[in-house]
Parts: sequence; C-alpha cells; structure tokens
Amino acid sequence: MKDRIWQQLLGEAELVTRQEPLLTSYVHTCILSHASLGGALSFILSNKVADEVMSAMVLRELLEEAYTHDPSIIGNAAFDIDAVYHRDPAIKERLTILLHLKGFQSIQVHRLAHYLWNRGRESLALFLQSRNSEVYGIDIHPAAKIGKGVMFDHATGIVVGETAVIEDNVSILQSVTLGGTGNESGDRHPKIRTGVMIGAGAKVLGNIEVGEGAKIGAGSVVLDAVPPHVTVVGVPARIVGKPGCEQPCETMDQNFLSDGI
Repeated sequence: MKDRIWQQLLGEAELVTRQEPLLTSYVHTCILSHASLGGALSFILSNKVADEVMSAMVLRELLEEAYTHDPSIIGNAAFDIDAVYHRDPAIKERLTILLHLKGFQSIQVHRLAHYLWNRGRESLALFLQSRNSEVYGIDIHPAAKIGKGVMFDHATGIVVGETAVIEDNVSILQSVTLGGTGNESGDRHPKIRTGVMIGAGAKVLGNIEVGEGAKIGAGSVVLDAVPPHVTVVGVPARIVGKPGCEQPCETMDQNFLSDGI
C-alpha cells in the first residue's frame, strides 16, 4: 500500500509543479526531494509541530526513529490517506491530504506520541500531545489506540481520552468527544469498533463499546453501549434504525432519517 500511495503522490506532485509554478519550490521541498512516504511525512510533520523549544530537526529525528523501529506507522499512514481519498468528496488528489489536511496530520503526530508513550517516554509524548492540540486543535491522549484507515473529517475540536480505542476503518467528524463520565480512574473511555461513523459534535462517554458498523448521529450523547450495525441519535442516544450499509465509515451518509428499522 505505502509504495503505491507514494508513487501516486509523486505523480500528483509533478502535475502541481506544471500547473502552478508558484508552488514548485514548496512541493519539491515537501515531496519531490524525498525518497519515500516516510521521508516526506517526517519533513512535513516536523516543520508543522516544531516551536522555539523543540526544533524541526529534533522532531524529524524522532519521527525517523519511530518509522525505523515500527514500520507499521507508515503503513497505517498510507491506509489513512487512502481512506480520506475515497470517503471525502472534497478531496480530488491524495497530495492535498498529505500536505494540508489537519485531521490526517494530527493522527500521524499522535502515532509518534503513542510510540513514545509505549516506550516509557511519557513526558515527551505529553509534549507532543500538547503541540498537536496547539497546532491542529485536536486533543488525543498519547495512550489512546488508533488503528489504520481512520479519517478525522474537518477534525477541529476532536477529543480522544487516554483509554479510548479506535479500531480500523473509522470516520469521525469535528467536535466529537470520546471521553469519560467523571474523575474515575482505570479503563474509562469508549471502544470504537471497525466500520463506525460518528457524526459532528457527538459525545461518547464512558467505558462503553460502539459496535462494528454502527452509526452515531450528529450532536448525540452516547452513554450506553451501542450494538453492531445500528444507528443511534439523540440526547441521550437511542436506536432509531440501521445503517444502509455494512461500513458507514465509507459512505459517510449522515442522514439518520433514512435508516429505518
């Protein structure tokens, strides 16, 4: 997957340099001067997240270390690019995702923070969480587990708690919270199974499971477990029907009125 995505990105980058000369230097620096998706991604992310305290050079070294020790990070990034390309009708080329989409980029910064957290470098992981929040407006605890093929659409205001799990092939829109219900300790955040779509502004609270292929309507407050392949909506959320497909994350159909029982 990652090699195919990289070749597609190179082709799109070459096209941009011909169509828009003012972007030639930018695209060459971010894409065409690199030998792989990992090289381009580490350059882009390190320059986005760097500040006066942590230089882009240091951050890039951290990213390259993570990619070397855990190649699945780049593989997952490729699946994320492919997911956004096929699910978001506003996206016409994969290059836009890599260069500009903060939902995609914030997930990739989290992957580095998660790598560091799992290796006992918690202070550095928390620093990256903070920078991720400052730069992209998205707050993901470094311990949270995120699979591949995940799309944060628009992404502003998304919050993901420490013990949350987001499995493969999930779509989450802006202002969604995967949070706890209070100051409880231990395993206290939602588990989002594969194929789920969570609409804008929804709040999923507590150590509850949102079953495979479920759909959560925009603005809903989910306090109880959601069975697989149902649509829930409301405050508090209740079952109103079933999605018209097995994987709501792919169709991105947010009209729950069409999901009859």
